[in-house]
Amino acid sequence: MKKSNIVLLVLIAVAIGVIVTVAGDFSTYETFATARQKEGKEFQVIGKLDSTKTMEYDPLKDANLFRFYVVDKTGETRPVVFYGTKPTDFEKAESVVLTGKMSGEEFKCSKILMKCPSKYKDDQVAMGKM
Repeated sequence: MKKSNIVLLVLIAVAIGVIVTVAGDFSTYETFATARQKEGKEFQVIGKLDSTKTMEYDPLKDANLFRFYVVDKTGETRPVVFYGTKPTDFEKAESVVLTGKMSGEEFKCSKILMKCPSKYKDDQVAMGKM
């Protein structure tokens, strides 16, 4: 074999190794059970607001403390603590993506991403009936 072929094979092997290493770090949506097994590690959990339980937010007492309950995709309900202000129209969100860590039985959330209902949904239904 030529030296150039050997160098090319080594470069390809290194590139594959880097890709496999980086691909293992991509975040995926997890459940509360997975986050509980690896307590202290940050995860993204997708779920829905549990409207049967009360939300706790008192901006006069502490504007940066928001507590609520979320049901994940397996049906497990957990209390969530978010150290920030309550997002506008939080109750209207179809689903939420929480970034954070499990701490005991609570999910300590550092970031909330809401998926809100489409304002065009009713327009599409109306157009379909024409």
